[in-house]
Amino acid sequence: MNDIGMNAGDLIPIIAIGGGMLVAIVAISFGVMQKIMETKAREATKRELAAYVAEGSMTPEDAEAIIKSDMPSWKRRSQS
Repeated sequence: MNDIGMNAGDLIPIIAIGGGMLVAIVAISFGVMQKIMETKAREATKRELAAYVAEGSMTPEDAEAIIKSDMPSWKRRSQS
C-alpha cells in the first residue's frame, strides 16, 4: 500500500465515471451548437426570401412554399 491509502484499482471507477460525464457534456454541447446553427441558417433563409419578395422577384406564395418545405410534416399540418 502506498502513502495515499489508495491503490490503482480504486481509481478506475472514478476515472470511468469522470470520463462518462465528460463524454456526456461534450455530446450535449455539440447538440446545442448544432441546433443554434440550424436556427440561424433558417432565419437567414427567411430574411433572404423576404428580401426577394420585397424586390418583386418572388411571390409571397412561393416564399411560403419554400419555408414550409423545410418544416416537419406535423408542423405544416398544425399551421394550415
